[in-house]
Amino acid sequence: MSLSAQPAAADGPTGAAYRRGPFRVGERVQLTDERGRMNTITLADGGAFHTHKGFLNHSEIIGRQDGSVVTNTAGHQYQALRPLLSDFVLSMPRGAAVVYPKDAGQIVTMADIFPGARVVEAGVGSGALSISLLRAVGDGGYLHSFERRQEFADIARGNVETIFGGPHPAWRISLGDFQDEVVAAEEPGSVDRVVLDMLAPWECLEAVATVLAPGGVWINYVATATQLSRTAEAIRADGRFTEPDAWESMVRGWHLEGLAVRPEHRMVGHTGFLLTTRRLAEGVAPLVRKKRNKAEFSEEDLNAWTPESVGERTVSDRRLRRVARDARAGSQEA
Repeated sequence: MSLSAQPAAADGPTGAAYRRGPFRVGERVQLTDERGRMNTITLADGGAFHTHKGFLNHSEIIGRQDGSVVTNTAGHQYQALRPLLSDFVLSMPRGAAVVYPKDAGQIVTMADIFPGARVVEAGVGSGALSISLLRAVGDGGYLHSFERRQEFADIARGNVETIFGGPHPAWRISLGDFQDEVVAAEEPGSVDRVVLDMLAPWECLEAVATVLAPGGVWINYVATATQLSRTAEAIRADGRFTEPDAWESMVRGWHLEGLAVRPEHRMVGHTGFLLTTRRLAEGVAPLVRKKRNKAEFSEEDLNAWTPESVGERTVSDRRLRRVARDARAGSQEA
């Protein structure tokens, strides 16, 4: 069931006009105060942004250039900027957990999502990853998203249309199970990239192998090590894909203030694992990776592995006896 598909805008790439020029009514604006606190508002005629420290009329922002500084009725200043994609994703309405910007960036790069590519994805969730994929394929590309729940599809469509200023011409979203719907909607071997963010991607193996073109990339986003292992083993057992690769990424910010330059106390740690593989040509068997033989060492090598040679400090017998006495004394006193 297709929910949206619109012709491309005639005045440039879809959404580009909403990223340039003065602020307009209906746009989202990120306001940052002197303490670095951020609020995101949607500009409206006659609207106002209220806090316990005065209010700011939207008319003070509308018509100004991106990056302006505005002042509210109590004299407090705000830096006004259009939200970046990463800002939008973390603040947009969501019905399900979003794919974090750090993972979306990895997916676009490591899966080699290129302009004009034909991509299918499932599930859509709140549309965060769909936005990144649409930006990568461009108006001349094709993204077919599959979602099982109508509510999530509606949320995703709303978020996508908000950031692009309307429907994206490259996007099609369908309701139903991926493994059933994709083989009915896409010709065999016609898809360049498959992106799956779901509980059991191994269940879609046959469907992926059917629609993915030879050399095409299949990338999976999973949350747990057990999902990662099961997906990898299913791919290996199938025999139509290359040896899978897996990784995770972590992002740690840095505090920058004068000479006080140090890592932040908080970081974006584990969010999910990424696993990639590529479709082999029909009838081609994957290469069996040669495993390294068990290392063998000569007697001379073994004798060279002494505590001193690996940098360990030697402890005299006398010191050891003293430490033992202290330990016994401490246990008796207790």
